[in-house]
Amino acid sequence: MPHSRLAQGNLRSIVAMLVAVGFFALMDAVLKALSARYPLLQIAALRGLTALPLVLLYITWRGTWHTVWRIRWPLHLLRGALGITMLVLFTMGVRELPLSATYTLFFIAPLLITMLSVPVLKERVPTAHWWAVAIGFVGVLIALRPSGEDLQTGLVTLAGLAVLASALCYAVAAVAGRLVSRSDSSESMVLWMMVMMALGAGALALPNWVAIQTADAPLLLALAITGFGGQLAITEAFRHGQASAVAPFEYSALAWGVGLDWLVWQSLPAAHTWLGAAIIIGSGLYLVRREKRITEVHATAEHP
Repeated sequence: MPHSRLAQGNLRSIVAMLVAVGFFALMDAVLKALSARYPLLQIAALRGLTALPLVLLYITWRGTWHTVWRIRWPLHLLRGALGITMLVLFTMGVRELPLSATYTLFFIAPLLITMLSVPVLKERVPTAHWWAVAIGFVGVLIALRPSGEDLQTGLVTLAGLAVLASALCYAVAAVAGRLVSRSDSSESMVLWMMVMMALGAGALALPNWVAIQTADAPLLLALAITGFGGQLAITEAFRHGQASAVAPFEYSALAWGVGLDWLVWQSLPAAHTWLGAAIIIGSGLYLVRREKRITEVHATAEHP
């Protein structure tokens, strides 16, 4: 019976993860469209401002306002700064690169989290994991592969480096999030991230603020719904299922990226992007499977 409940929980979480990835992919397509008309910091501010009303309504509906005040402010401020930087860098990358290429490079984030878990979370990382991380970085170099023209213009290469830097920010924020989640509620984590993004990025964007075009109202509504929906779905995904069972489905973002690139921008990934994606995803899946096996061995040792 417990095994059956676990399987049901994993299935529910996998569906939630697929929904979350779909929402976030649509949000990234909106960011790409907005990046042609608005400054990067303003887009980060709009991400926070549009989602904030939905977050406030959700907390009110849940009746969990009492959980959002007593928090570890230093870590929340760090996550807020990292969230703004990550979104600005990611939007810089996706403005120049196809979504599929952007996702391929961003997939390095789980490998970076593995690296950061040693000094920050004091976790022991087996040697085999380090080999997987190294191979993953080889995949990044293949996917990033700048041609002679790219090096001359600097645009594509700079965009790729921006995506890698955004993945690093995401990884640091994820590790900080693990520390925060030990004492603070998930509602407080979402709320203060959106508040800091709205106010922090908004203050920085104010000197170069561009008037919002009325025609972009549907895009802003889509930004709010997809961002909020994705956040709810990914929270649900990790609430009921095993992380090792759910995490691999984050890589379905590549399918979304390829589909949106083809439908909206009539482009497909280059051969080196596919190869790099295969290597990076393979490394990530190996880490997940190894982590699951280690967890099962520890559980068996504790409960023979």
